[in-house]
Amino acid sequence: MPKKYTKSWLDNDTVAAWVFLTPALILLSVFIIWPIAYLFYLSFTAGSFTLKGTYWIGLKNYWRLLANHDFWQVLGNTFYFTVATIIPSLVISLGLAVLLNRSIPLRGMLRSAYFLPSIISLVAAGLGFRWLFQTSGPVNELLAFFSIPDIPWLGNTFWAMPVLILMSIWKQLGFNMVVFLAGLQAIPPSRYEAADLDGANAWQQFWYVTLPGLRPTMIFAIITTAIFTLRSFEQVYVITGGGPLNSTNLLVYYIYQEAFAQFDFGYAAAAATVLLAVTLVLVYFQLQTWGEE
Repeated sequence: MPKKYTKSWLDNDTVAAWVFLTPALILLSVFIIWPIAYLFYLSFTAGSFTLKGTYWIGLKNYWRLLANHDFWQVLGNTFYFTVATIIPSLVISLGLAVLLNRSIPLRGMLRSAYFLPSIISLVAAGLGFRWLFQTSGPVNELLAFFSIPDIPWLGNTFWAMPVLILMSIWKQLGFNMVVFLAGLQAIPPSRYEAADLDGANAWQQFWYVTLPGLRPTMIFAIITTAIFTLRSFEQVYVITGGGPLNSTNLLVYYIYQEAFAQFDFGYAAAAATVLLAVTLVLVYFQLQTWGEE
């Protein structure tokens, strides 16, 4: 005789779901939700983590942010850095992905070579770029070969930021290229065959078949690149230190300076809360603009 089936409490879908979700929810609460909540609380306080402790001051840290010229300069630097990094890194990586998606000689080696920068440490890459663009570095030596005067790349308020942007584009290029390659290979070949039968040329196929097919991939690439640029810290710390004259100071480095150089944790927390809000708003508008119904 078969054993009588006994109904288990795991047969309840709701209970089973909570059982399996609980470990992940605990980790999320400890390492994400609680730190964000504490950051938000800290932005309304002043003081330090000493015996005196912190005390509530309300919105004063946020008013200080709004009245601080340096903060607005840093916010402008961050916006300029983000936009100037996202657009070229997406356009160039998409072009490389389309090219390397075809059967060309040394395709595998080229894919590996373009992806290599994305696995290099940001600190190591920053040290390399600082050496390349120093006053007596290889870049100025190359310019001298063409009788072009030396450019004080890292000591000039105009040229220092492009160096950081160039490094960030170089660092993100390989990752975006791989993402676009995966997106291209997910587009059914039948779409290109139908477009070819309709007489579409290569540009029309790219515009009406490739780009619409890459819509979800484009959303992912834009969001990940935006997050990468908004949280940029190592480039500034290693290459320019926020200078000259605060021209390359980005929001994350500014928060670091206020928290661990000035020990103004409440003010730094307010700036970090603004960064979080900017990131969420940016992601929301990107999803609204590029997202599907």
